[in-house]
Amino acid sequence: MKKKTWLLCVVWSVVSLEASAASKPEVPLYKNSKAPTAARVADLMSRMTLEEKIAQLQNRAVYRGFEDMMKGMSYGTVHEMNLPAAECAQLYDRLQNYLRTETRLGIPALTCAEGISGVLQEGCTIFPHELAQGSTFNPALIQKMTDAAGGEAVAIGIHQILSPVLDLARELRWGRVEETFGEDPYLAAVMGTAFVKGYQQHAITCTPKHFIAHGSPSGGLNTAGVYGGPRDLWSTYLYPFRRVIAEARPKSVMTCYSAYDGVAITGSHYYMTEVLRDSLGFDGYVYSDWGSIERLQTVHHSVATPEEAARKALLAGVDLNVDPTYETLAGQVREGKITEEDIDRALRRILTTKFELGLFDEASEGKGKKAKADKTAVVHNDDNVRLSKQVADESAILLKNDNDILPLNLDHTKRIAVIGPNSNQAVYGDYSWTTGDTKVGINLLQGLQQAVAGKAEIVYAEGCDWWSRDESKIAEAVEAARRSDVAVVAIGTRSTYLARSPKNVTSGEGFDLSSLELPGVQQKLLEAVKATGVPMVVVFISGRPLAMPWVKENADALIVQWYAGERQGESMADILLGKVNPSGRLNVSFPRSSGNIPCFYNYNTNDRESVFDRAGTPDNPGYHYVFDAPQPLWHFGEGLSYTRFEYEDCQLSDTVLSASDTLIVEVVMRNAGEREGSEVVQLYVRDEVSSVSTPVQQLKAFAKVSIEKGSRARVSLRLPISELALYDADMNHVVEPGTFEIQVGHSSNDIAFRRKLIVEN
Repeated sequence: MKKKTWLLCVVWSVVSLEASAASKPEVPLYKNSKAPTAARVADLMSRMTLEEKIAQLQNRAVYRGFEDMMKGMSYGTVHEMNLPAAECAQLYDRLQNYLRTETRLGIPALTCAEGISGVLQEGCTIFPHELAQGSTFNPALIQKMTDAAGGEAVAIGIHQILSPVLDLARELRWGRVEETFGEDPYLAAVMGTAFVKGYQQHAITCTPKHFIAHGSPSGGLNTAGVYGGPRDLWSTYLYPFRRVIAEARPKSVMTCYSAYDGVAITGSHYYMTEVLRDSLGFDGYVYSDWGSIERLQTVHHSVATPEEAARKALLAGVDLNVDPTYETLAGQVREGKITEEDIDRALRRILTTKFELGLFDEASEGKGKKAKADKTAVVHNDDNVRLSKQVADESAILLKNDNDILPLNLDHTKRIAVIGPNSNQAVYGDYSWTTGDTKVGINLLQGLQQAVAGKAEIVYAEGCDWWSRDESKIAEAVEAARRSDVAVVAIGTRSTYLARSPKNVTSGEGFDLSSLELPGVQQKLLEAVKATGVPMVVVFISGRPLAMPWVKENADALIVQWYAGERQGESMADILLGKVNPSGRLNVSFPRSSGNIPCFYNYNTNDRESVFDRAGTPDNPGYHYVFDAPQPLWHFGEGLSYTRFEYEDCQLSDTVLSASDTLIVEVVMRNAGEREGSEVVQLYVRDEVSSVSTPVQQLKAFAKVSIEKGSRARVSLRLPISELALYDADMNHVVEPGTFEIQVGHSSNDIAFRRKLIVEN
């Protein structure tokens, strides 16, 4: 009897287990974190309705009451750009939980944020702007910076950073020069790769932008067309994107508003698919810039309706749209104007990115909880603030220092006049979370007051504002200068985040200049201070170069500080007083006048070199130009130090190489000054004879090295011979055999060594 009872219990247990297994819901393959990504994507797509698919091809701005807007639907990406970091983290936590539990398939969203100088959310660390990042010539430092910013992004719950800008600063009237790494494609590629790698050490994708050639708009007007041939496109504008895509593998790229040679990029299958994917090897998803698709109709007039704009962009290869035009896609599928496979092609790329970044697995693996717990220790912590200052320290560029007036000696300098419109205002640039009148951070006046407390007196006078014709405050500034041992005059431009009440802005997105002379009456202020006879140190705080020949001739010292983050004033005070030795180098050339543009160092030989080579002056008219010279006022790569570097030797690993080889250039230098400093060793190449016109010189390697006083350093620079390739008359990408000049030195116009290299077939 006992045996029968035991058997009955076993049978009952087996039946119960089978019944329980049968009643348990099947776990979809796409929720299995161990399954291959492609299989998960395919499984999820097979379960989606057409409307659910098209929602994934769109972005939505989210806010506290997002449920009313979502209505049970999940979207591809979302963004929030106004809340403080802690509130945004809470919002994204609620949003992702809602999407995972309250929508039919539980698809999380890619959360996006601007992150060019740190994460845009209020309260995050404000790092120096991208132009300042470029002038450090220190890619390792910038990767460290974006690694730190990436930690803040993860803590908030952000998966996609809408940066870096890979446009080139070759049109200085354009307001967004401040968002670039500078004028040179090689520098932009190296710095951009480091920028992306730093962020992408986390579960984040960067979004290099604006694809492509957006930074040279006609007339300097933002979003205007860019004009050039295929050789310009492939040799110059595509170069940074090619390198960053190959070396950093971002999972997203952003389109641009503009057209190249009359063809709107966002609606072009050639640019968005044949070039970006087939030639450059990009395998992620394409994110439209705000409104770039609807502008196919409203600005470019290449289509007649929003429906046509959406169709044209989708078929070109733009996967996700930020404006509403993709809402028309479902109707177009039903009308047979596009196929569901056209939708699926874009959807597959977006979902693949979500799976590869781990969005579907965050909740089950506790990633969201960990980030939430770490948030207070990560966002704007002391280490990140110190790092922001280090980037600022390395970005400042000393361009003039007559009679070694700097650093200031407080044993002899007892009263310092601090003057100028940018002296008592921290300026951060576009896409920082601050506003134009923010008191966040440390400005120059505050930095100097803290640094000289108890050692010297600071006398402050604004002198003038940064934009108007009002001269009423100049007299006060003159009096302040007369009563002082030295005058520090801070001039330049002002920027602010486009969406946050900009007022009287002279730089940044949408704020383009017709004249590159100093705005307002800043020049008159400088002239009045100079007339006092008091030594004058000019601090140029700006988002772009301006034409300042008077400053070059008359200032006793000049320091350029691109927007340098929240510790900009502390950093500049340390430089002025010698606690920090400036080591930044010009990443964008300064023009002599507004008529001196375009102004960049790597011009083609036939663009500047001429038999008409006697430059004129106002008193002595000449050629090219009649009253001026075509060369820059200050050249790419320039920058002084408080010490002196001597280049002693330069050796090539070989003098005859082939296209598959790599040249090693060994440079020996000595710090011949009285203090430690950092030098940026720069290597340029000139193709002596080529089938098509090539630049007079091109940056192809650089290294920043710190050297103790009296010490020597040996620097090794690598140059793959493939970097010498050009696009010939038939647009073949080839390394032509012949002689190349290898130039090594302080800057593009200060070459210490010239060596010959022969490249053979």
